[in-house]
Formats: sequence, structure tokens, C-alpha cells
Amino acid sequence: MREGKPEDVAIDAPLAGKTVAVVHAAWHSCGSSQVNRSQIEAYRALGARVVSVAMMDVLTPPAPDGGRWPDYIAATPELAADARYFTGPPREALWKSPLLKDGWWPLIHGDQASWLIELAKRAPVPAELARERIDLVHANHYFTLPLASKLGSGKRPPIVLETQDIQARQYVLRNQGGFFIPPLARFEDMLAVELRWTAEADLCAHLNAEEHAEFARLLPGSRHALIYPAVEPAPLAVNPSEIAIVASDNYANFVSLRWFLEEVLPLAGPVPIAIYGNIDAGVKNRDKALYEAHSGLFRGRVGDIGAVYTRAAAILLPTVEGHGLSIKAVEALSSGAPLIATRQAFRGMGVDPATLANVTLCEEAPAFAAALGRRADELAAGKAEPARPDADTRRLYQANFSPAAYARALALEIKPLLSL
Repeated sequence: MREGKPEDVAIDAPLAGKTVAVVHAAWHSCGSSQVNRSQIEAYRALGARVVSVAMMDVLTPPAPDGGRWPDYIAATPELAADARYFTGPPREALWKSPLLKDGWWPLIHGDQASWLIELAKRAPVPAELARERIDLVHANHYFTLPLASKLGSGKRPPIVLETQDIQARQYVLRNQGGFFIPPLARFEDMLAVELRWTAEADLCAHLNAEEHAEFARLLPGSRHALIYPAVEPAPLAVNPSEIAIVASDNYANFVSLRWFLEEVLPLAGPVPIAIYGNIDAGVKNRDKALYEAHSGLFRGRVGDIGAVYTRAAAILLPTVEGHGLSIKAVEALSSGAPLIATRQAFRGMGVDPATLANVTLCEEAPAFAAALGRRADELAAGKAEPARPDADTRRLYQANFSPAAYARALALEIKPLLSL
């Protein structure tokens, strides 16, 4: 059995005989999709029958054959739920409901908060799911709550909402790189939508310390819990042969990678860098010239990301933008590989990264480039040592972000909701 699996947790099965619905966006190959996987595994470890409810966040034809559904389903075989359901707002909702007024018009001004809520309101509950006896709903992101609140027969089951950051901040960031019509939606207005729906949850679970404190301040009447997410451990870095960046396609990652390619890499000289993940598509779409100038570095999405970590002489975390805890940073911690990173990469972890022996912190481009150059020289000289099983970052991961730690914390918080 792999280290840190939820099944290793020495607890009883408090949810035996219960059915839990994990409601999440139909996203793959990103930090949120990894979080969803860990939720499903943790609830199963706690004895529950678990159903996955994936909601498409765009107007969509029915699953499994239309729109983005085939790609999503093919890319998420790891979601080992007892049953999987798929739903999303039908395309005809655009003209058969007030969606144009209530959602589309706000969206063209950048109000993604309202748009996503209106989409979720129109996502139907699949017939088989409607017949499920649901004892607990674990929803992800405020915008799935209109769908989550429709689950269960009779009395609405308790709802845990895993917030995964203040989304209104993400929308403001995305609006900087989007094509929206002034006047742009204000942060305060989008935050109000987010908070109004977040308050509907019976328990608000937050993934990092800063997020927990801020939501507790904004919604003092709600129940809040800090539950660090579980991330599947990466294999130990045992065969150091390349320096890697792993990133999914979102705007914050694009901004950070652009800083690395434009500001850091030219100062580092010829160094062997490989960039993994679907961030290649994001760079190509947002800055074609930047992509073409560095196209040889991009490896795209790979089927076995674990193999990347096993050969990591160093993992780079050149994070200059983004909110909420970084799942890819946690994954890098678990590998035990040397990390070259900005302090921003460790946001929300409640740790001073300067105390971690296998982390080199660099806030400015020249320092980052110098650290990268030194590691590249060690690699070229055959002096790059493999990761130690007891590396500081690996021990931090095991204590706070392993599946076992997550299952324990989750069990503690949900028992009162079910009167266990």
C-alpha cells in the first residue's frame, strides 16, 4: 500500500452506511481536481459510499458524449467514486430562461461570480442521482451550491463547502487577461455574491490559514474549520536528471511562468529546464510569441507525472501571483526534491519556508537565476544528490497534507453535522 493513503488511518468507520455526495466542477489536470480525488478517497476511508457529481461550468450538451464531457471523463479515471454523475446547464437555457439577463449580461462586464451561480441554478439533477439517499453533501467552490442544495430527498442533507480560496480575487485577476466590456465588475460586488452563497453551507472548510481567518471575519455567523487538503504523494526524487516546473493552465500560473521566462531564465544561462502540465496551452493562447520563443521547454500534460518527480534534480516554484494554497507546491514538497521557490509559493501553509533545509528561497529574478545556475552546474557535474526520505519538505507534507492527516481532520469536523 502506498504511503499515506487514507486507508492507513487508525480510526473507526464513522460514516459506515452513509452516502456522501462530492459536488465539484468538471475540471481535470489541476489542483482542484486533485483535491476532489482526495475527498472521495477520504470519505471512502471513513466508511461511506461516495458519489461524485461533476458540474460543467459552461453551457453544455448532455454527458457523456457532447461538448467537453468526453475529454473530462477520459482525463479523470482516478476519481474512484462508487458512482459518478455528470450535469451542467443545457445550451437551450440561454434562450429558454432569463439567463441572458441574469447571467450573460453581468458576465460580459466580468461578473463571473453571478454567471457561475446562474449556470449552477440551471444544472439539472440526473434522474438516478435524484433517487440516491444522500446523508451529506461535500461541495467545492461556492458556485456549486445551487446544485448541491437540490440533492437529497425530503429534508436537505447537511452541506460542507470547501471554499478553495476567495474566488472573487481570482475573477479580478482573470479579468485583467480577458475580453470584457467596461465598466468591469467590482471585487466587492462579486465577493458579496460569493459570501451570500457560502453562508448557506452548514460547515465552511478552508484549505489554508489565511483563507480560514478571512472567511471567519467576513462570515462570523457561519461555522468554519481549517482543514488542509490532502494531496497524493509524489514519488521520492531518486534519479536526479532534470530541473522541472509543473503547472496547470490558469492565469496566475501564466503570470508566474511569464516572469520566470522573461526575467529569470535570461540571467541563468543555458540550463536544462522542462515545463510539464497543460500550462503550455495557456501560454500559447495568451502570448504566442513567448510560447514560440521557449517552445522547446514545454512537455505538455503527461500521463505519469510521478515519473517527472522521480528524476527531479530540482523543482522550481517561480510563483509571483495567485491566491490560496498551491496544490502543485504541496505535491513538490512530498517529492523531497530540492526546491527553488519564491515565498509566495508557500502561501497558506502556516510554515516559514526559510526553515526548510531543502528549499532555496529567492524573491528577485537575479537570485532565482543564480540558484538555478548552481543547481544546473551540480547536475552537469554529476553531483546532484537524490532526495532524502527524511527531507524537511517531505516531513512537512506527511504531517499536514497527507491523505491520512486529511481523513482524520475531516472525521473530526463532520461528526457533529451527522450527530455521530
